[in-house]
Amino acid sequence: MRFAVALAALCAAHEVGDQWMQTHHQALTKGGRGEQQRAGQAACARHVVTMTATKALMLGVTSVATRTRLPLGRTALALGVDAASHYWADRRFTLAGLADRLGKGEYYRLGAPREGRDDNVTIGTGAYALDQAWHAAWLWVAALIVASGEEVM
Repeated sequence: MRFAVALAALCAAHEVGDQWMQTHHQALTKGGRGEQQRAGQAACARHVVTMTATKALMLGVTSVATRTRLPLGRTALALGVDAASHYWADRRFTLAGLADRLGKGEYYRLGAPREGRDDNVTIGTGAYALDQAWHAAWLWVAALIVASGEEVM
């Protein structure tokens, strides 16, 4: 039961945090490299902090509403693991590099504006799909952490 409660709350919170809580500036800046690296790191960190706070809040509300006790220590660990994985992927070059190494680079770039062209920018890209799949996998890991074993306090 804890797994289902945690996964449902984490998935809903992820959508809220990634789409509604993230600022436009964070979305545009978080992947910055080179001269923009520090700004990118800071924007990504701020995004992950608000994302994690959203997940903690929604986990708490869900726990109370469903009367399901979520172990505090494991829940904190799960949120930390999820935050680290989210930051790693949202720096963008990291996930793009992984996609390239796994033979998914062409898919990652699918739908992205082409160099020197005035292509229509859309969120329906391979990069977006792989990003969201990455996050979903780590939400599953986080829910497993919350649900596994006895409470550690």
